[in-house]
Amino acid sequence: MRRLPFLALLSVLITASIIVSALADEDSLQGFTPQSSSAERQWETKFHAIPSPENLRAYMQRLSAHPHHVGSPYDKENAEWILSKFKEWGWDAHIETFEVLFPTPKERVLEMVEPTRFTAKLQEPPVPGDPTSNQQSEQLPPYNAYSIDGDVTAPLVFVNYGLPEDYERLDRLGISVKGAIVIAKYLNSWRGIKPKVAAEHGAIGCLIYSDPRDDGYSVDDVFPKGSMRPPDGVQRGSVMDFPSNSPGDPLTPGIGATHDAKRLAVKDAPSITKIPVLPISYGDAQPLLSALGGPVAPEDWRGGLPITYHVGPGPAKVHLKVAFNWDIEPVYDVIARIPGSEEPDSWVIRGNHHDAWVNGASDPTSGQIALLEEARAFGELLKTGWKPKRTIIYCAWDGEEPMLLGSTEWAEEHDKELMQHAVAYINSDGSGRGYLEMSGSQTLERFMNGVARDINDPETNVSIWQRLHLQQIEEAKNSQ
Repeated sequence: MRRLPFLALLSVLITASIIVSALADEDSLQGFTPQSSSAERQWETKFHAIPSPENLRAYMQRLSAHPHHVGSPYDKENAEWILSKFKEWGWDAHIETFEVLFPTPKERVLEMVEPTRFTAKLQEPPVPGDPTSNQQSEQLPPYNAYSIDGDVTAPLVFVNYGLPEDYERLDRLGISVKGAIVIAKYLNSWRGIKPKVAAEHGAIGCLIYSDPRDDGYSVDDVFPKGSMRPPDGVQRGSVMDFPSNSPGDPLTPGIGATHDAKRLAVKDAPSITKIPVLPISYGDAQPLLSALGGPVAPEDWRGGLPITYHVGPGPAKVHLKVAFNWDIEPVYDVIARIPGSEEPDSWVIRGNHHDAWVNGASDPTSGQIALLEEARAFGELLKTGWKPKRTIIYCAWDGEEPMLLGSTEWAEEHDKELMQHAVAYINSDGSGRGYLEMSGSQTLERFMNGVARDINDPETNVSIWQRLHLQQIEEAKNSQ
């Protein structure tokens, strides 16, 4: 991940969005007179002087001290702590609670039964120097949320990234996955696409692993020496079928998952996978892939493991079993607002989630602490007489990791109000050092570029827009 910390950029973005402005030229802001542009820039200068690295560090240590997945005690504690900070800074804040389906692992088994026996560890060991990695009793083990329960034994087939074009390639090789368990690499698609496409081609189970060529020692040093995934590291995540169905609580599609909401039965939820799915490390994947026969994998399919990649099927045969606790758990959305002074019925909404699969220092806490320090800065401006023209609503979402649960349920519950009042939504997630990455509605492109020209990059002392522009030029030269 190479993203510039969002704090400075989004702070200006929010302030300017309050009055729907964009930088028209170097001296004035679009939508402002030269005089009002000067006043706006003065407020922005005051705003920029408020955020404190020490505060950000303290927020980070507090929020990431323990695992805080949906339904965990620390998830609720974090929500209540975030609420207390908003109130301390002068915001009108409250928690909205929704009840959602959140499966957690009850049983996970992966073993190779032919031609030799091998049992996958399916466990991430503690990492020296990282005391939170010892909190295993509080952690969810590696798994894919919203996989169906299953107990299957079948030949193994390697399907590259598990995309439709990969199955077309297999067809040309004369290889079918019908009745097989597939093993696919992470990346190049939403992970839920992989079991979905596998099931459509007749597979009865799906394994997903991170290959070291994409996310491991072939890229850079692995953690803790570097940032890449170590051999036993596993990417958790949801495999909900959301491209075909709406995100959010699978049992209450289209409506808020309140206490009295009418719910589907789990078996009727269309976004649950059709076949069992399990994520594994490349340490666990290597013995399975090494045992495959059949044609050698196409050159562009081969990863970074020290093996010859074969496609199969067989002689490797694996047994996969997964079973889940299909529980209803609360999610806690923290909603805070500052009323607009001139157009209170127009809402500018800003969001970042606070839940994580484990401790979440990078995703999402690095983004959540920026949101909190923005909120504190707005609170400080309120004390000096500043008021936004439009209402600002800050949202610390819960349940994002399983599939946008908290934000979707809140939007479904408030859909009529949002249709009437929402004028902009600005979202962030994790953030880090590097180049600016932003995306959104095309109508905001000029505005976003204007803001980016106003923010200096802390490493190069040029604007973040210019740094990105120079990087794109360099990439274009290298691609020629």
